[in-house]
Amino acid sequence: MNVLFIMSDQLRWDHVSCAGHPYLRTANIDALAARGVRFTQAYVNSGVCGPSRMSYYTGRYPISHGATWNRVPLSVGEMTLGEYLRAAGGGQDLWLAGKTHVLPDIEGLKRLSIEGQTELGHLLAHGGFREVERYDGHHETGPGDAYSRFLRDQGYASEHPWSDYVISAIDKAGQVVSGWQMRNVHLPARVAEAHSETAYMTDQAIGFMRRQGSRPWVLHLSYVKPHWPYMAPSPYHARYRDDQCLPTVKTEAELADAHPALAAYRQHEECLAFARDEVVRKVRPAYQGLIHQLDDHLGRLFEAMDQLGRLKDTLIIFCADHGDFLGDHWLGEKELFYDTVQRVPFIVVDPRPEADVTRGSTDERFVECVDVVPTVLDALGLPIPHHRIEGESLLPLLHGQQPAWRQAVYSELDYSFREARLQLGRSPQQSRAFSLRTTRWCYVYWLDLPEQLYDLQADPNQLVDLGREPATEAVRRQMREQLLDFLARRKHRTTVSDEFIEQRTNQHKQAGVFYGQW
Repeated sequence: MNVLFIMSDQLRWDHVSCAGHPYLRTANIDALAARGVRFTQAYVNSGVCGPSRMSYYTGRYPISHGATWNRVPLSVGEMTLGEYLRAAGGGQDLWLAGKTHVLPDIEGLKRLSIEGQTELGHLLAHGGFREVERYDGHHETGPGDAYSRFLRDQGYASEHPWSDYVISAIDKAGQVVSGWQMRNVHLPARVAEAHSETAYMTDQAIGFMRRQGSRPWVLHLSYVKPHWPYMAPSPYHARYRDDQCLPTVKTEAELADAHPALAAYRQHEECLAFARDEVVRKVRPAYQGLIHQLDDHLGRLFEAMDQLGRLKDTLIIFCADHGDFLGDHWLGEKELFYDTVQRVPFIVVDPRPEADVTRGSTDERFVECVDVVPTVLDALGLPIPHHRIEGESLLPLLHGQQPAWRQAVYSELDYSFREARLQLGRSPQQSRAFSLRTTRWCYVYWLDLPEQLYDLQADPNQLVDLGREPATEAVRRQMREQLLDFLARRKHRTTVSDEFIEQRTNQHKQAGVFYGQW
């Protein structure tokens, strides 16, 4: 049994054709869904790359693993999927091709006197991944990184080929312009499509699989697109027109007496830009082109796997780390507690006969980031450390079983690094928010700021915030109590298992301790 864990960066749940997009064509993602189960109610545990990914990699919520924003390292004491695989023996490793956003816990490694040059130090500093190639994208990398070397080998003569070719274009005046300026993203990137980030990382994954031969493997293939800069190579830059994009979801009423945190976020540069229709008209077609390109390369990947015989013995998980506002709710980027950001595409294909009963179906039960680690361990027949893992294996759902299942999904936000905190005059310790979403309600607790509440039955687009309405006090109290109960049940005792405790419960006399006797 092999495992292929595919993640796309900043891919909205509603931007795949099998989810109902009327124009965007994702034939290969759709075909993947036809071979497995598409979970229609899948949510991330944070709308930010770093904490979301750390929940995917640890099976634990951000409040438990502690990496609450992009610049916060994952503690050296947290165990990831790669460590669970190696601890099981059998020589299994977790390999990476692409992005992780893992930051090394330098202070933790130093405290334990673990050198980064050692094998253990390298693995702990890289989230437990062995690297086919790590490529986090989104910024210029060093001159010695593999993708930059590849680009120069293809003839892109530049000290900074990513900036000068991958995210640059030539305008009508013949001038080189940057994709960092969104006014330029309707132009084709200067890099050839075959040399683009998506094509390159697909090549790395295919090469890895070919080198493995008949040996089993677990690979995390993590694409950096369709995340900004939204520069697509030809012909994908022109694949869609602005009238082939979803309409922007926003109303003028949202701006009146807005929640303080939302009002502060809307003053961020990216939100001021995306509040303008001309920006949305430029960016959304390019965003869709990047998704179409990704889908085409997934088709190339799956074809290579089929030729290698790997489709019949590989568990495939396809998901995203969060969505993208693209102007919805007068916002750009991500982070806040709208389904636009929190809800993601999520498809699982188990090739074994036990999953035939659900093949090609959709499942409306709630799924979260934290479910990936226990699902992979379960699929490989490895024990799930339930005293530490906070997610649930999806295998029973794939095999047609009806286990007791969660009735809500959880997410959180640490906005202490953001300009909004300064506008609100809050300290880093005050800058946290926590959310529970049920089938009916989306509730957000903002510490000392007003609560938010959306009635998803009456208002599925989350346009009307009921968090300060006297009529919803009873609902907010119930959701607040449910959130408190959820937080109280987080798993912070991680150094001993439940089995360890059960074997040693009430055993003090066997240890020669006889306190309390008369």
